[in-house]
This record gives sequence, structure tokens and C-alpha cells, in this order.
Amino acid sequence: MTINDDKLYDLAELFKVFGDSTRIRILFVLFEKDMCVQDISDELGMTQSAISHQLKILKQGRLIGSRRDGKQMIYYLADDHVRTIIDQGINHIEE
Repeated sequence: MTINDDKLYDLAELFKVFGDSTRIRILFVLFEKDMCVQDISDELGMTQSAISHQLKILKQGRLIGSRRDGKQMIYYLADDHVRTIIDQGINHIEE
């Protein structure tokens, strides 16, 4: 398999996004259901500011999406690839 340097760079950037335990915790919360910043904050016992910062990184990495619901932004997993990547990682560390 041949892959160009740009694709390798993009892959490395994707794995950097997964390299933070707070972001992984947020992804796990979003596995269960779509949530607003306040709900994620309450669930993880973190400030809304800290959660918002991590959500921005996850969104830039195209791992989550958002939609407006009235005055709130609701966050959700971008697609099933995110779940698959996490599941594969868990399988790997449990071997």
C-alpha cells in the first residue's frame, strides 16, 4: 500500500486528537446520546469552558458534529467511524 505524505500527516493529526483522555471521555459520553455543553460538563464534572475547548478540537478533527436546538448547540458523533476507531483501540489494549 502506498500513501502520500499529505495523507500520512492527516492520519497523524487524527491520532493526535484521540491522544487526550478528556476528548476520549467526551466521545464516550456522546456514544450514549447527543448532548449540549452543559450536559457534558455535568456528566464529566468539568467546566463548560474546558468542555467547549475540547469540543472545538473534536469538531475540527471531524469526529463530532453539532446542530442548533433553540439557543443550545447539541453535539453528536460525526459518524460510525469514530465508534469503530474507539472500539478497535479498546480491543487492542484488552488483548
